[in-house]
Amino acid sequence: MEQMQTIPGTRDILPDEAARWQWMEAKAREVLANACYQEIRTPMFEATELFARGIGEATDVVGKEMYTFSDRGDRSITLRPENTAGVARAYIQHNLQYQGLQRLWYIGPMFRYERSQEGRQRQFHQLGLECVGSADPRADAEVIALATQILKSVGLPSLKLDINSVGQREDRLQYREALVNYFTPYKDELDKDSQDRLTRNPLRILDSKDKRTGEIVRDAPSLLDYLGEESKSHFARVQALLSDLGIAYQINPRLVRGLDYYTHTAFEIQSDDLGAQATVCGGGRYDGLISELGGKPTPAVGWAMGLERLMILVEKLTVVPDKPLDFYLVSRGELAERQSLQLAQQLRETGFSVQLDLSGAAIKKQVARGDKSGASACLIIGEQEAEGQQVQLKWMATKEQNEISQSELLADIAGLRQKLSQIV
Repeated sequence: MEQMQTIPGTRDILPDEAARWQWMEAKAREVLANACYQEIRTPMFEATELFARGIGEATDVVGKEMYTFSDRGDRSITLRPENTAGVARAYIQHNLQYQGLQRLWYIGPMFRYERSQEGRQRQFHQLGLECVGSADPRADAEVIALATQILKSVGLPSLKLDINSVGQREDRLQYREALVNYFTPYKDELDKDSQDRLTRNPLRILDSKDKRTGEIVRDAPSLLDYLGEESKSHFARVQALLSDLGIAYQINPRLVRGLDYYTHTAFEIQSDDLGAQATVCGGGRYDGLISELGGKPTPAVGWAMGLERLMILVEKLTVVPDKPLDFYLVSRGELAERQSLQLAQQLRETGFSVQLDLSGAAIKKQVARGDKSGASACLIIGEQEAEGQQVQLKWMATKEQNEISQSELLADIAGLRQKLSQIV
């Protein structure tokens, strides 16, 4: 029988790696909790129309990369390729606009049918943040600061922040016209995708990775030259606030968001710790999205991090601490094994980590496994100990061992904690 394998573009996260993911996620949760951001969990699939309207039919994501199918009710359903649209839908559906400013974050799997490579899978994971309800430039600076704080907290010291302003709709309409006028004489020299984008979404040409298109893009007009006074003022304020926070940045006039609902700030955070620049976080302001999806006009700004790519960097640069194992519990004999299960659970309920040996092997072999486990102490219940409701407590570092009653062990939680803290 043929052995089953993962579907191309997906991968298993095995226990050792999962522990590193949990550590990274815990760091992010702590930063976001301290900033009063609350977690939101949205479905992994939505109506296809949400992404067609929310991301844009002219994008590669909607046109080429989405996992879309019809369900039994003949509804067009799509596995989420990103989650900003889902959060915006939830904001509208549950009337969150009447509950004041919403500081929201999410984490979970996304799905895009694209060529798999290291750090990019067809099922991938994102950590994202959305600040919905504030047009204040301080919101832009806050979300950038939080992204920077999270990345530094997981051990990425060498970060580069690129920022730009995509202005407002009227600014981009003028810029769009200037781009079309500039690129049209070069149409035959552009790559195929850029030729297609010339009339549908010319701002996306600035993102092209094609060598010849990149050469043409170098002399293209800059969006910054088409900003109105309000857009210039907002962008200047964001820059000043970042400087106040001590966050270094550089203006990248080619950094754009090609959809109409994006406004003002766009940014990317890159790390060159792998020897080549890699984007680990991207975001911006999208004041037009809520109204595009049927809600009231609502300002918003946010970002998303690709966790697979971030994990590659973390594994290269950071020593992730292992969670210490407090006790390894050994038992032999029917009564002892029953008591060991009870004792293990009682200790766990008081906050200790306990690994219960389930092998039924000889005491000596179980203790040897306990030594290899890295546990601070080994608890041993043999037939003799079980009859007297006793337990052998062996501290692995010093080999100190003494027999005490199980009830006495459970009564001295404070003493056990103090002893363990001294060992750590």
